[in-house]
Amino acid sequence: MSITKGQIESHGLKLDEYNKIKDLLGRDTNLLELGIFSAMWNEHCSYKSSKIHLKKLPTKNNIVIQGPGENAGVIDIGDDDAIVFKIESHNHPSFIEPYQGAATGVGGILRDVFTMGARPIALMNSIHFGSPNHKKTQHLLSGVVSGIGGYGNSVGIPTVGGETKFNSTYNENILVNAMAIGHVNKNKIFYSKAKGINKPVVYVGSKTGRDGIHGATMASAEFDENSDQKKPTVQVGDPFTEKLLLEACLELMKDNSIISIQDMGAAGLTSSSIEMASKGKLGIELNLDKIPCRENNMSPYEMMLSESQERMLIILDDKKEKEAKKIFDKWDLDFVVIGKTTDTNRLILNFQNKKVADIPISALADEAPLYERKWLKPKITKNKIESKDFKKIKTKEALLKILSSPDHSNKDWITDQYDQVVMCDTVQKSGGDSAVIRIHNKNKAIAVSVDSSANYCKADPKSGGKQIVCENWRNLISVGAKPLAITNCLNFGSPEKPKIMGEFVECVNGIKEACEFLNFPVVSGNVSFYNETNSKSIFPTPVIGGVGVIDNLNKILSMKTKKVGNLILIIGKTFGHLFQSAFLRENFAINDGPPPEINLTNEKNNGLAVLKLIKEKLILSAHDVSSGGILVALAEMSMTSKLGLKIFEPKRVPSSNEYFFAEDQGRYLLEIDKNNLKKIEAILKKNNIFFDIVAEVQNDIFEIEKSFSIKVNDLYNNNNQWYHKFNAIN
Repeated sequence: MSITKGQIESHGLKLDEYNKIKDLLGRDTNLLELGIFSAMWNEHCSYKSSKIHLKKLPTKNNIVIQGPGENAGVIDIGDDDAIVFKIESHNHPSFIEPYQGAATGVGGILRDVFTMGARPIALMNSIHFGSPNHKKTQHLLSGVVSGIGGYGNSVGIPTVGGETKFNSTYNENILVNAMAIGHVNKNKIFYSKAKGINKPVVYVGSKTGRDGIHGATMASAEFDENSDQKKPTVQVGDPFTEKLLLEACLELMKDNSIISIQDMGAAGLTSSSIEMASKGKLGIELNLDKIPCRENNMSPYEMMLSESQERMLIILDDKKEKEAKKIFDKWDLDFVVIGKTTDTNRLILNFQNKKVADIPISALADEAPLYERKWLKPKITKNKIESKDFKKIKTKEALLKILSSPDHSNKDWITDQYDQVVMCDTVQKSGGDSAVIRIHNKNKAIAVSVDSSANYCKADPKSGGKQIVCENWRNLISVGAKPLAITNCLNFGSPEKPKIMGEFVECVNGIKEACEFLNFPVVSGNVSFYNETNSKSIFPTPVIGGVGVIDNLNKILSMKTKKVGNLILIIGKTFGHLFQSAFLRENFAINDGPPPEINLTNEKNNGLAVLKLIKEKLILSAHDVSSGGILVALAEMSMTSKLGLKIFEPKRVPSSNEYFFAEDQGRYLLEIDKNNLKKIEAILKKNNIFFDIVAEVQNDIFEIEKSFSIKVNDLYNNNNQWYHKFNAIN
């Protein structure tokens, strides 16, 4: 029975792609083989539209142990300690079924980390929803947050921070990006590359069901009004089984039993077996009769394409089978030898004494299409708004409006649903510039931050790409960490549209420039294309997850001001850039103009100077200046400490609003003791760093001299009121 055009298209393949498959095989495929090719050649697994551009990114330096190409990236933080981390998207599944979509996104990213031999120590997320007034927003938000908390809390991994944003661009295509961070001895890292002939291929974990079939293919297609009908492609997670699997794998990893190990993630058994064989330049033969199934009469097609959760594929030393099985029996998990490695360089599948698939591994991996898509360089808006428009609103009114907006309001009502302190190593949880996690039983820590800026990237993708890397860099420095490396999740519309592809290419170019200049390599990541519904795309939304190291727990900072009488310094110049700012967006509904310029030299010099002051123990608290500008950042410091601030009127820009709400980059607010001012001035002047005194810490009152004053408690209440309005609306 020959494959029909309808079957090819329903599997997400183009006709010319299928013709290439026929040429590689020298024949038509059967339906099972078609399904396998569709899984391996889709955008989600093959990166066929993005790979040539991702190769530009810097991925190596002296602390990178493993860059892109494995389950997760690995960096060296000294003392034989390594950090394993990655961020991935689960956007489409979370829109279709928000609880399970978000939950299984967390489960999948955790497996990527402990597959490498690391014990997960923290989770973070970046979640984007449509307008708060949209009919689906509350349902999606509630489900996603419950799914993240339900899975992470049950596994016992702290969810220590992230971001939640709202914009109508996500009305019909939300973003759910999950990040996991793990700790491992750098001499005990495990990889997925298969080695050796006739080595047992072992299936471990949960049984295989019919959930998630074609999940990867669904993630590589845009939505339409019938997207709800794709619910069967969403996986169903079981965090308690994940916990058992985690512990069983880490126990097995204590000896030298494992040759290679791979999570069964997107495309399930298909991708895991092919990726292991491809990396090792080997073949693999599987007996599908031995697959542990939880449903009756499952076909080879269903077994190979199922994305049932909590499963791993392991290639073992053949002398260690019995000992390994004892471990998985103890943890009440399936452990079944389902095949072997071969020297054939082919994927051979047997079922009921018949060979049901026979495909060259290279055809599935190396020969996958690689597209150099046409792209258009985005047009950058240069229009300007007369400065008199900025003076229509009083500074106090503008501040309160920003602080009570969906993006800038207090998100404790979300993060309080996550267990942030389980494992007892969370030093600083959500709400600051970065979360801080202690390395267990040691006097050092890592800082982690997740950031995005879709408005900047829409206005100027290259500048926006640079900016979000720099903001992540600043967030790590602001808690006292030396920035080490990043992971990224690049969320875009259809790569088949030159305009969208242009946004992607320019964003990647911006990320590349910033990472190279800051020596801030990309060690892992994910590309999520086709984030659009009925041909309406989301804004380009690259999400950056960064990791830094703090070599002494005594050097950790927060944005919480410490003492009345202390001074607040601003590091970095303020030029008054208001285009694409929260000030214009929240107060005037204006989203025009270019984003702020990125001066990478200033970013690096300012950041290194702040680190030097931290090393000298001259800074008491710190906060980076980003969305909302200086005044919003000062308000956040004040609300965190419940101490007031006396803010000095600016002297160097045309108007107060341009000064206080400008989103010029490369700036930090630093709290210092007055007695250390001369010493700090000397260090900053020696390094040619611009600084100024902007405020003094005081009790109770947040004020700008000769302008306005408000009680800190009233400021805090204003910052918390949006949640109640949101519930009332919905």
